[in-house]
Amino acid sequence: MNLDEIRNNIDQIDAKILKLLNDRMEQALLSKKFKTEIEDTERENQLLEKVKNSPNALLDGNLTETLYKNIITWSKKLQAKNHMVIGFQGEHGAYSEEAARTWDNKLVTIPCTTFNDVFAGVASGMFDYGIVPVENTLGGLVGSVNELLTNTDLKIISAIDMPIHHSLLMTPGTDHREIREVYSHSQALSQCRRFLSRNNLSLVPFYDTAGAAKMISETRPRGAACIAGKFAAELYGLEVLKENIEDSNTNRTRFLILSKNIEPKPGNKCSITFRTAHKAGTLFETLELFAKAGINLTRIESIPDEPGTYSFLLDFTGSDKDENVIKTIKKAEESTSDFKLLGCYNEIIVENKKI
Repeated sequence: MNLDEIRNNIDQIDAKILKLLNDRMEQALLSKKFKTEIEDTERENQLLEKVKNSPNALLDGNLTETLYKNIITWSKKLQAKNHMVIGFQGEHGAYSEEAARTWDNKLVTIPCTTFNDVFAGVASGMFDYGIVPVENTLGGLVGSVNELLTNTDLKIISAIDMPIHHSLLMTPGTDHREIREVYSHSQALSQCRRFLSRNNLSLVPFYDTAGAAKMISETRPRGAACIAGKFAAELYGLEVLKENIEDSNTNRTRFLILSKNIEPKPGNKCSITFRTAHKAGTLFETLELFAKAGINLTRIESIPDEPGTYSFLLDFTGSDKDENVIKTIKKAEESTSDFKLLGCYNEIIVENKKI
């Protein structure tokens, strides 16, 4: 091992320390949701005593105590600012986080392991908002999200439809000629299949695009790269070897913003969910209500429920403040079961520009 290698190790450790500090601050923000007061002297003293007496040979107790006093001070400053938080599924750098920042860049983004965690976090009040992908032009329906929508009391307060651009990322200093394997989520790999085939690169499925970027950054496997967004590259200190490697320039994902409360402002799109009687023609009768009212349906999805039964999700243009829409919604509610108006909201369309 030489000096350059040691310094490279230090750089990696510093990056991990900063990431962990940021993770800790996120947890401090979330803890504020369940506290009546920011100050908790007993908890602070217990923590300081613990770190001061931690058996780490190279760390002096006074050093660790001073460090954690600063950490606690900054945590309390963050809590006092009453930041609004939004939960998303995946690691930091995910496309869902990018969409959340596009919707409102003042929000603090909190990663979740599953989509269910996003819904549960909003329902419990831990998150002010949640963001979930609902459909992709190439990958189609995000089934698990749509299933959750049919069984939630949360409201859709906005939507964002944005292009998804994939980049090939590698660790700094990697010789691109040595790259043989590419890690990413299976959908991202399939959306870049032609590029990968042309360059004779092996596909290695990973649980998340941003998770692949994080892994590549931390473990630096030899001869490996990943597919993720440029946002992930910036976050994990990776180099962009090639941009816009997706096979189709029509690759777009639609995301929904969830909240416990309805959106008070008038919207231009509505979403409903319902069940119909299990007999021929019942769904057609419901859809016909909207056709006769001149209301444009933009999405119709059937979601398998119990064996032999289905829930339906409908999106349509219009506002729940419009008399024609109000009457049609009422008729649809009367002719179906388990009817819910998920929300009337504005949808943001992000232009498809290569970045």
